Amino acid sequence: MTRPINRYRLAAGLLTAALFGACDKNTVQQLPFEPPAAARIKFFNFGVNAPQVNFYADETKMTAVQSGTGVEANTGVAYGGAGNGGAYLSIAPGAHTLTGRIAAATDKNLPIATVNATIADGKLYSVYMSGFYNTTAKSSDAFVLEDALPASTDYTVASVRFVNAIANSAHTLNLYAISTTGDTLTLIPLSAPVAYQSAAAFTTLPFGIYNLFARYTDSTANKITRTSVTLLPGQFYTISAFGDITITSTTATNRPQLDNTVNQR
Repeated sequence: MTRPINRYRLAAGLLTAALFGACDKNTVQQLPFEPPAAARIKFFNFGVNAPQVNFYADETKMTAVQSGTGVEANTGVAYGGAGNGGAYLSIAPGAHTLTGRIAAATDKNLPIATVNATIADGKLYSVYMSGFYNTTAKSSDAFVLEDALPASTDYTVASVRFVNAIANSAHTLNLYAISTTGDTLTLIPLSAPVAYQSAAAFTTLPFGIYNLFARYTDSTANKITRTSVTLLPGQFYTISAFGDITITSTTATNRPQLDNTVNQR
């Protein structure tokens, strides 16, 4: 009766040795991944009448639409949209050529917006396609901004900055807010005058729900309105004006609008 027991013990011992051997092998395995770059970047398609695009840093595709067919999708970031859902992507520090390239089958990968930028280690950036898409030249404006968040986070207030991506704004624009839950009568200034392709610094206000208004610096008339915007404590928001400021329709695709995107640390 001892032989079967010995066989079982021998088998168990071999299995245990195999398991330990596998564990030992896994513990020394080197992962083929490099640590993520400390600099980060995000992309917006605010070029009026521009086609859908994929964004590139040099020859590296930074944004794309997922395809289940194994063939690259002929769709990309549409007008008014942000690449990667508005989240930041890692990028290596250094000089880069940043482009928006046509995603459609016709003129596939043709660069229609280009901006050169030097990316600093540990900083955040946003790239904007802007202005009006020229269908003859197949080109649009582009600019890049550093997202200079404050060094520390105040968890008792919300922080907001304003970006002007409207090429035909005749004057600089200012951003204002009125609370819908607190003092509903006081107009709160949120920015200094902001020119096209520029941004204001981050400013703070009590968290809550607000109606937002963009106005020319020399006017009290609202050029753009966005209602019921929730601003949470400890969060940083970029409010971007884009579109054709001459459009008065409230439903036209190219009407002037205010985009609200969270800036994550």
